[in-house]
Amino acid sequence: MSDDLAVRARLRAALAQTTRRLGEAGVPSPSVDARALIAAAARSERPLVLLETLPESFGAELEEFTVRRERREPLQLILGRAPFRRLMLTVRPGVFIPRPETELAVDLLREHLRGPLELVADLCSGTGALGAAVLDEIPAARVLAVEVEPAAAALSAENLEAAGPGRGSVVRADLTGPVPQLAAAAPIDAILSNPPYIPPDAVPRDAEVLDHDPHRALFGGGADGLGVPRAVIAWAVHLLRPGGVLVMEHADVQGAAARAAAADSGGFDLIRTAPDLTGRDRFLVARRADGAPSPGSERLTR
Repeated sequence: MSDDLAVRARLRAALAQTTRRLGEAGVPSPSVDARALIAAAARSERPLVLLETLPESFGAELEEFTVRRERREPLQLILGRAPFRRLMLTVRPGVFIPRPETELAVDLLREHLRGPLELVADLCSGTGALGAAVLDEIPAARVLAVEVEPAAAALSAENLEAAGPGRGSVVRADLTGPVPQLAAAAPIDAILSNPPYIPPDAVPRDAEVLDHDPHRALFGGGADGLGVPRAVIAWAVHLLRPGGVLVMEHADVQGAAARAAAADSGGFDLIRTAPDLTGRDRFLVARRADGAPSPGSERLTR
């Protein structure tokens, strides 16, 4: 058998075995994940059918990767990266992994914003996914990210710099308290946020989430999980310029409560819930009223 045929036979066997093992472990997409793990072990971005050689480490690395995925470690952490819109973001253990449904937030921002888009705040930035997408797709924009966890703040800075060198900055701070650097940035054109919002009694079922996403990035505080999201809304009221937009992700059962919080805060001329691509209520969209007072932050910076 020629070398290239031997490689293909080995890859077919690896794909069948890895898919079977992941399926038996309860991984939701065993074939897709198996192909990704095999490509990582092969150290190639080419389609598997085109590979003609494999590194000596292939077998050992594939076994290591497969065992980790069998234990329900997220695929993104094994690979060290996660796709988000046009980007491939760096991800690391201990930082919330960006989800595909969050990608729609950038489209909602552009749809509802009035006026220029020059300065965007990414609140509860995690990996910096939303801010990095803005820098990648809107060359004139700058991004100020706020994140409380040190590991996540460092990762946000890394991903922002990769997406838009010199146009992003990160502040490590708790949004439920004063953040002078954020207050000083007003007026802001838009605020994007995927804050923690899970209520305390809604424990995630998936091992990938429960065991690997940091709990501080999941649970939003308060009986309804909207403690941190309400802080995001309060910042939006004080920081957005007239016509500026807040787009904030929430759970599919929190649409009414999020709209009520925005209405109670005052200052918005548009408040609506936007669905994700599956039709589930997922985003609060709130636009600062044109006749609203100029942004101020005295209450939030005292």
